[in-house]
Amino acid sequence: MSRALLELKGVTRRFVAGEKDFIALNDINLTINAGDLIAITGASGSGKSTLMNVLGCLDHANSGSYKVDGRETGTLTDDELAELRRDHFGFIFQRYHLLPHLAAIQNVEMPAIYAGTGKSMRVERAQKLLERLGLSGHLEHRPSQLSGGQQQRVSIARALMNGGEIILADEPTGALDSVSGKEVMNILLELNSAGHTVILVTHDEKVAAHAERIIEMRDGEIIADRVNTDRPIINEKATERMPSKPRQGNRLMANIGLFQEAFVMAWVALISHRMRTLLTMLGIIIGITSVVSIVAIGEGAKRYVLKDIEAIGSNTIEVFPGSDFGDTKSMDIQTLALSDVAALSSQYYIDSATPNIGRNMLLRYRNIDVSATVSGVSPSYFQVRGTKMGSGVGFNKDDARRQAQVVVIDYNTRIRLFGPKVDPLGQVILVGNLPCTVIGVTENKKNIFDTSKNLNIWMPYETASGRLLGQSYLDSITVRVKDGQPSKVVEDNVNKLMQKRHGTKDFFTYNLDSVMQTVQKTSQSLALLLSLIAVISLAVGGIGVMNIMLVSVTERTREIGIRMAVGARQSDIRQQFLVEAVMVCLIGGVIGIGLSFVIGYVFSLLVKEWQMVFSVGSIVTAFICSTLIGIVFGFVPARNAAQLDPIEALARD
Repeated sequence: MSRALLELKGVTRRFVAGEKDFIALNDINLTINAGDLIAITGASGSGKSTLMNVLGCLDHANSGSYKVDGRETGTLTDDELAELRRDHFGFIFQRYHLLPHLAAIQNVEMPAIYAGTGKSMRVERAQKLLERLGLSGHLEHRPSQLSGGQQQRVSIARALMNGGEIILADEPTGALDSVSGKEVMNILLELNSAGHTVILVTHDEKVAAHAERIIEMRDGEIIADRVNTDRPIINEKATERMPSKPRQGNRLMANIGLFQEAFVMAWVALISHRMRTLLTMLGIIIGITSVVSIVAIGEGAKRYVLKDIEAIGSNTIEVFPGSDFGDTKSMDIQTLALSDVAALSSQYYIDSATPNIGRNMLLRYRNIDVSATVSGVSPSYFQVRGTKMGSGVGFNKDDARRQAQVVVIDYNTRIRLFGPKVDPLGQVILVGNLPCTVIGVTENKKNIFDTSKNLNIWMPYETASGRLLGQSYLDSITVRVKDGQPSKVVEDNVNKLMQKRHGTKDFFTYNLDSVMQTVQKTSQSLALLLSLIAVISLAVGGIGVMNIMLVSVTERTREIGIRMAVGARQSDIRQQFLVEAVMVCLIGGVIGIGLSFVIGYVFSLLVKEWQMVFSVGSIVTAFICSTLIGIVFGFVPARNAAQLDPIEALARD
């Protein structure tokens, strides 16, 4: 005796219509044994479709008991019902319900994907099923390229993919011509002969006549349940075994496979709607491009400014007489001396030190007169300042000892006195009334702190003090901090040493490192401000993704219903739409980063002084932002998709 496969006891299903209850099923008692071939008939509104939905675990009863192979369904969660559908049921619909963007073999594979079957195994089984059903030449054809009969055979193959122990066929021949309808019925009869339980839901008496048992419904109740004694004899020779049910992997491997397939299915869905996908990711592209480009511009600008600060001696500390800049008494303070320079130079934290005295004086070469800043410095001045020679050399200790009448001029002075073609080296110029020989020209190094009209020349301090200015005290002292020493600590030590030497605080210090820190903080604040603006554009792009994904869920409601019918759990649906949202944002992020590099290249052609600087950190952050936007703004559409009722979803056009 066959075992009871499906058991319904006192099953009632009611729907709320306004303020009234509509009873679709009323106290249904029914037992279906394994291997039965049953037809459920009745007029429209009789409850036969509702009964089929309850039998297939697409719907649930309000009261009563329904068991599938001895397992009570009333206490099962939505995901457990999905697993029950996946493992026991195969659905054949009147309207086929194939996904239009998938090929025939991909439609057939779908139930096995949610069962966690390996790719090679499910492809092999899908191919064999389609070949068995006469579709060997249509494996890669999409539904629109198939006839109605061929589409229904694809639907049958899909129903058999996970074994199809119970076949639920809703008007399987309703949309077919007589020839195709007869072919489909023959296949269903063969499946029953092979051991499948087949339940036909139909109002067509010719279809019902093939069943061993006919159940007639009216007004939600079973009014007749009879054995069909007039059933036509089936030719057993036509019966042929279908490929065996695929072996399922363990749950962990199944989940990994589902996650991989979610990316594949998401990609297929995205390329099937290219324009919508492009419009969806447009906001993300703009946002990511803005973030990466702004960070690159900010970093480039910061490096440009800091480089110029370094060019004028970033690691230096200046010592001036007086209490601060603008101190009117500083002109009367003449305590800075060469002995202070020597004392500072001997400290372990000082790399080098140079005295400074200077005046604006008249320079003359032949009949050309210009005004320039004349500075008396030590030979180490150029090392302290990090100044390089464009041509010639700087003066040395011997020049200083001899009070040699030699000078180093800057590039601007060279142009004003000699022009671009005359070599100034070895030429004699008058500095005030002192003739001096030009021995070096500094590099033409432009920075944001220079003005192109400044003229500067340098001579040994001893020469300036003894031969030109007659000044024994210093205007200032410049010290270069030794590498690795904290600039602030060195500044404090310089203050302590100088105060100890002078016995009073008649000087002040100016640390260029503080300028660098200020520039860095300012650039960071500016970059943060601009990044926040870019983040707002990212958020707007994320909202756009959410809106489009919500529209996508609405448009693909029937697809969601089909996936649920073949065994997709809520978590599977949620995962798929979440992966789609993340994929859209990631692709948008990649395009945005690529566009940023294009902008950087164009920028380098237009702006020669400095370049955009792209960092790995900003690119990684952009990827992380893209992913998070996909997750955050894709969650609501994914949740909505997962919470759809499979019956309502299947009924949606």
